[in-house]
Amino acid sequence: MNMQIRAARLALRALEHTSPALGGVLAERLFFTPPRTALAQSAQDSLATARPFRVCVNDGRVAAWAWGRGPAVILVHGWGGRGARLAAAFVEPLVASGFSVVTFDAPGHGASDGKLSSMPAVARALQAVAREVGSPFAVIAHSMGGSATALAISQGLHLERAVFIAPAAGPARYAEVFAAALAVGPAAMAEMRRRSETRIGFRWSELSVPEMAVEFDIPLLIVHDRDDATVPWSEGAAIAEAWPGAELVTTTGLGHREVVRDPGTVARAVDFVRQGASPDPLEAPASAVSDEGTWLDNDLFRRDDRRRRLFGIARALDSGSR
Repeated sequence: MNMQIRAARLALRALEHTSPALGGVLAERLFFTPPRTALAQSAQDSLATARPFRVCVNDGRVAAWAWGRGPAVILVHGWGGRGARLAAAFVEPLVASGFSVVTFDAPGHGASDGKLSSMPAVARALQAVAREVGSPFAVIAHSMGGSATALAISQGLHLERAVFIAPAAGPARYAEVFAAALAVGPAAMAEMRRRSETRIGFRWSELSVPEMAVEFDIPLLIVHDRDDATVPWSEGAAIAEAWPGAELVTTTGLGHREVVRDPGTVARAVDFVRQGASPDPLEAPASAVSDEGTWLDNDLFRRDDRRRRLFGIARALDSGSR
């Protein structure tokens, strides 16, 4: 257990008895703050070939990227992820099949604005990106990205096909894991839940994907690994059972993250999307994201990258001088 987690546990344990309301504030902040991680070289290489653009949602600006010219397939990453990680695996085979590909960093993730995020925030970002694209053909989503996609569908997002890889059934189990890991007491958890439901605009009970799924008619493929220690296979199975006509493919030995990069998973997902397209996918509505205007987005991206690099260098120099 690292020092930050140990400190959080001590603080939350103390606040449960002295000020559960303050404990709820701290717990909410920790629960809804996604981790930030650097991109691997393969993901950076994918972004280098993309057309960057941005969309605005009430959570701030969302950074997005597009490849190709055909009907759009949107890639939605999971909690703590980045759109480029999915792009590294899926862009090449999808573009080769006649599709365009769009991905984005969710609010509070990567190059997008904000520090906090949530399943509804990701759903709003997906809807905003879909409006910018025009008429998205399909979504391929990982982990909580699948949950957010289901929420967006329940709110009117239209798709021809969807692929969920290791999807989470909702936030309830994660709240239990979080409470156990950080020793959050019942009073602080109740306060966290009350505060967060007000902020995100949903009751937690309304975010159960299997309960939403019974009303859906979009063809769905779920790929979930038996050895997934992050999102249990049973959650993907529950979604598949509730979603009319859904197909569940079970893998073994890949876990939660490798299943996304697995060539078999990628091929199965792309083939499933391709099955729903016309004989010539280019006959379908193409992505509305074009080169026009992206020079400005690209310049803004480069400026932000330069600013972040300079800030990092300044911090390193400041630390070294102490």
